[in-house]
Amino acid sequence: METLETPRRTVGLFDIGTNSVRLSVVQIRDGAPVVVNQQREMVRLGEGEFGGGELQPEAMDRCVAVCRRFRDLVRSYGDGEIVAVATSATRDAANQMRFLARLREEADLDVRVVSGREEARLIYLGVASGLHLGAARGLFVDIGGGSTELVVGTQHQHEYLDTLKLGAIRVSSLFQGKDRRAPIPEGTYRDMKQYVRDASVRSVQRIRALGVDRAFGSSGTLLNLGEICSLRTGDPDRRIPLPCLREVLRDLRGLDLEGRRRFPGIQPERADILVGGGAIVETLMEELDIPLLETSDRSLRDGLLVDYLARTAPEAWGADLSARERSVLQLGRTCHFDEPHARHIAQRAAELFDTGREARLHDLGDRERELLVYAALLHDIGMFLSFSNHHTHTHYLIRNAELLGFDQTEIQIMAATAYYHRKKLPRRKHPQFAELDELSQGKVRVLCLLLRLAESLDRSHSGVVRSARFREAGRRRVELELYASGECQLELWGLSGHQEAFREVFKKDLVSRLFPTLRSEAS
Repeated sequence: METLETPRRTVGLFDIGTNSVRLSVVQIRDGAPVVVNQQREMVRLGEGEFGGGELQPEAMDRCVAVCRRFRDLVRSYGDGEIVAVATSATRDAANQMRFLARLREEADLDVRVVSGREEARLIYLGVASGLHLGAARGLFVDIGGGSTELVVGTQHQHEYLDTLKLGAIRVSSLFQGKDRRAPIPEGTYRDMKQYVRDASVRSVQRIRALGVDRAFGSSGTLLNLGEICSLRTGDPDRRIPLPCLREVLRDLRGLDLEGRRRFPGIQPERADILVGGGAIVETLMEELDIPLLETSDRSLRDGLLVDYLARTAPEAWGADLSARERSVLQLGRTCHFDEPHARHIAQRAAELFDTGREARLHDLGDRERELLVYAALLHDIGMFLSFSNHHTHTHYLIRNAELLGFDQTEIQIMAATAYYHRKKLPRRKHPQFAELDELSQGKVRVLCLLLRLAESLDRSHSGVVRSARFREAGRRRVELELYASGECQLELWGLSGHQEAFREVFKKDLVSRLFPTLRSEAS
């Protein structure tokens, strides 16, 4: 159990953008990052800049005041490191040096101005680290206030980075001017889209040549458009279908500013720039033949954390792990789980899954195998709260930890599988089981029994059972071959308690045979 004396490293991550300042306060505990505070304040730093090329005094005042307040917040967590970057508005400003000096003098903040390509890389790191792309290639689109970043990449490697001088504030300023209260004429909107088309033509050609399997959008503009679309489509994941986007933007530009502020789902503070940002995404989706844009609430500041951890704690961060693996291990380590035991159970569970499929006990696939392994790794994390009923605590932690890279159904399956690793078998009256759809319930019945067997095979937490394999032994019987490196009576006794459950799930009898040495040693 962690004590007050356990060393913690605190880092404050600042993203000073064209529209907003974002802060994450992160503590590194036993190598695992824990976000302890997040703040966002809209400052409109780029307001009025794109006509004259300079940050306006009032905008700088707002930004410096917010940064000073955020800096004080980081100090409240004790001494720590600061990583602060500024993007498009600061990058393009003729009075950039004056602004950076004010941040040093008035907010005690040393800010690094990043290039457009570096901004794109950090956004990619932040968004990709929260996804499970597998072998797919993704397009990552981030529409900020002053620029749009485009990245093509896989789970672990970007293949193309670009930044365009297109942003929600920039486009709105160029085509709507300072007075954005009136409806937006169709001709003006067509001009916006042509401007975007001209500015993005080279990037579009390159991305088309690479080809992408999925497209993801980040930033406040895209999240808000996703929220509005979700109200119309009923999609809880805030995805943006192109037909819905066209319909929303048509309705928005027909309203004056007050009407847009009252539009269902809109964030009122974005009402004056959302059509400008929408023109960018609509044009890009059309030019790149993207019918659906998935949204992500991860952003550049998440990329700052990924980059920081990769540089300062690469072994703890696990840069070669998928977002799913990293997220699961981080949760386990935060809960101080018995990692050697958890890994042993995960290995035995995977082995039972594979040989069970060969023995025709089930026909589940690789996706279910992966969920079983993660449930096995996390099955005991509830002990962090209490040993008594720890399976209940485990279920709660998995369901509410916001594990990255998983959808809600996958999280429900993992949580239920871990919940049923001990005590009662799944029953429809149980709320943990009743929340699942019928297909997922069938999967959990199989997965939780395999996990129960795997757990029994390490009751002593000694890792004595080194291999366990199912083998067909007739129409009504399955044999479990066990290879042990020593005495394992406790494990054999544990197995005997699952005979009835095995018959209920697989409609077969289970018998076990113990071999005193590993198969590799016997050959």
